[in-house]
Amino acid sequence: MGIVKISDQMHENLRIASGALSRSINAQAEHWLRIGLLAETNPDLRYSELCQLLLRGEIGGGGGPLRLGSVEVEALQNA
Repeated sequence: MGIVKISDQMHENLRIASGALSRSINAQAEHWLRIGLLAETNPDLRYSELCQLLLRGEIGGGGGPLRLGSVEVEALQNA
């Protein structure tokens, strides 16, 4: 665990989003980090496909599917 410095505006965005989605501020930040990492490493996937990856990672034992490299779109369609 560590400390990450963010701007006041980003903290306000986190506060608003976490309240709307019933998450803690830390949980919301972690969600955005996971989605961002998946989006950067899999630029061909849509947001809904990224969420499917996160869900499959939780169902498959937790820890998430965060890996550096592309994910085959066919794997999402066959899930």
